[in-house]
Amino acid sequence: MSETRFETIKKRPFGASIAVLMALLLGYLLLWPVPFDPVAGPARAGNPAGSGIFVKNNKLATSDMLVTGIGPEAVAFDKQGRLYSGLTNGDIIRFGANGDKQVLANTGGRPLGLKFDAAGNLVIADAKKGLIAMAPNGDIVALATHHNGVRMKFVDDLAIAKDGKIYFSDASARYEYGHDILEVFEFRPSGRLMVFDPESGALDVLLDNLYFANGVALSRQEDFVLVNETYGHRVLRYWLRGPNAGTSDVFVDNMPAYLDNITSAPDGGFWLAGVAPRTDALDALVTRPFARKVVWRLMQLTGANPAEMHSYAIKLSAQGAPLTSLEDDSGHIYMMTSVFEHDGKLYLGSLINEAVGVIDAP
Repeated sequence: MSETRFETIKKRPFGASIAVLMALLLGYLLLWPVPFDPVAGPARAGNPAGSGIFVKNNKLATSDMLVTGIGPEAVAFDKQGRLYSGLTNGDIIRFGANGDKQVLANTGGRPLGLKFDAAGNLVIADAKKGLIAMAPNGDIVALATHHNGVRMKFVDDLAIAKDGKIYFSDASARYEYGHDILEVFEFRPSGRLMVFDPESGALDVLLDNLYFANGVALSRQEDFVLVNETYGHRVLRYWLRGPNAGTSDVFVDNMPAYLDNITSAPDGGFWLAGVAPRTDALDALVTRPFARKVVWRLMQLTGANPAEMHSYAIKLSAQGAPLTSLEDDSGHIYMMTSVFEHDGKLYLGSLINEAVGVIDAP
């Protein structure tokens, strides 16, 4: 047998193996089952990032860092001015006047939004445990865990009115905390804005079918309540009083980020937290359910994550007009979930960072 003939025989099995591997890879990307049933979402308007008030900056990169532990999603301050937060491991922590950190309790879940009620109880939106409250002595009690006999899967954020009613979001009725990325790949809206009355025990749904219901905030006059749609890049307004009571409209739309929490600002406006930026590639996937399946399979194969480390703190007027945007894509402040203004400072929470950012309010 000639040397050339022998080399040809060796090459054919190798080439056939490559062809088989490529066929298997293509079959996996196109046909392998996925754990969601996607539908086409509404087409996205042009991303405003890079224009107007959203001209790129890294102003948040100058933030000081208050080390907390992993995942200080939100912050709250008591009447003594002490800072509280909740961590990924369930801990509720407090910083004293001397800066010492103290663990007060553990919810056994994942505390997200935090607000104090008039009696000094820390009301907690816990993704796993529901709407709960921690008394000043550290005891934790459940306030609302089920609606119409069905457990709420993903209680996310809250705001408390002067009459004691608690407005809160149940981010998804389909996927629990830790599996919520499936919500954006499926794009079947199931989030809810809800209200709980501690006096009567009544629990009602104000809005449903939301694209991942997230941050919640009340207006200064408490005539409306706001809720963020993370995957809709917008904020909805539900009217509580006045001629439009019981109806909803869009407060602000077409934001450049995936929105997380929203908080009331001292001047009557609001602070929006953008946890990650919109991109043209992600916007294009909204109307393409089959492409989302392929991207999901590719993520499982490679471990890649399409979310970029670029955070936004967006100031809105009381009427919903965007006024300023503070950003960071340096990796200093990342996966930022909340912006809370207190005594001239902005406190910046994070889903996975190990610290709360602190910077002068503009």
